[in-house]
Amino acid sequence: MLHLIQSLTDKFFEFLIHDPVRPHIPHVDRVGNNKDIFVLRDANESAKAITCVSYQCSIPTSEGELFETGTEEPNVAVFYTIWSYAPGAGRKLIFDAVNHIKETRPNINTFVTLSPKTDMARKFHINNGAIVFRENTETTNYRYMNEGR
Repeated sequence: MLHLIQSLTDKFFEFLIHDPVRPHIPHVDRVGNNKDIFVLRDANESAKAITCVSYQCSIPTSEGELFETGTEEPNVAVFYTIWSYAPGAGRKLIFDAVNHIKETRPNINTFVTLSPKTDMARKFHINNGAIVFRENTETTNYRYMNEGR
């Protein structure tokens, strides 16, 4: 079941301390306008995986660009961290989050990541159907091509 963290008082908010990819991003910067945190939870209300998304008008090449917003309506969903507590949960969460975004934010037409340049990130995204969109100095953008509506 997909859960959306929308406030600092959400019961799943405390799990952000476990972020292995970008633990240095302040938790308060992850919630708000044009930002979402998705949690895949089970029937017992246990977190199985978590991902954070920033909605942008362009595809960022660095963490410094991650929360820049222009005056236009964002059309890009940028997944910038994901971690899992159960095998297969990260994959399910990515696809459930993409489906939720398609249903609730019709202006979003591009789904990418801002991933660290690691073998683990490459393997995860390639195995889940993404392609390498762009290699940046410190990051890689993977693009999920199943964006058709």
